Amino acid sequence: MTAREKILQAVLDNQPVSTPLPEMIFYEQPAGNLAERFSDTLTGIGGRPIAVESLELAGLLLNKYFDTSKRVATNVPELAGVAELVSKDADPHTFQDIEVMLLKAHFGIAENGAVWITELLMGQRVLPFICQHLAVILYSSDIVATMQLAYERIGMERYRFGSFIAGPSKTADIEQALVLGAHGPRTMTTFIINKK
Repeated sequence: MTAREKILQAVLDNQPVSTPLPEMIFYEQPAGNLAERFSDTLTGIGGRPIAVESLELAGLLLNKYFDTSKRVATNVPELAGVAELVSKDADPHTFQDIEVMLLKAHFGIAENGAVWITELLMGQRVLPFICQHLAVILYSSDIVATMQLAYERIGMERYRFGSFIAGPSKTADIEQALVLGAHGPRTMTTFIINKK
């Protein structure tokens, strides 16, 4: 028996006893308007919630909140009239100068102000992270109260890549000096559409 085989056999011989998974405990969900709670939480972590009545209105408001003289991109076909429509087949290196990226989210979480976006909606994994300013479309009917419900909603969904994104990128040092936009988007705006 080789040294490698001895080590692997020792690992196999010393496995911990299998134990069943713990029972899932579902906590009572707080009452109240989820869109308002999401907005309050997002504001508290440095993001900007904007309530709008339609996807089209969100597109029209881009020039109010962002410098649209620079590159504004989206992969949402309905917004091709107000932003450059990027392809999932484009070379990711061509995205380095995107000022504003506008994406849809699958759903949001009121508890922490995060949105869940998979590669299906990103188009390319780099898009929500390489832009200077991230703008997200979220329907108010797609907001859940807690992370527990978020994971329940994701369930056994199959996806190659997904991310919870909460507010602009940020970092803080030991003296608690907070820096927004440290290693990703400098701002995050979520357009919350009140009807679907």
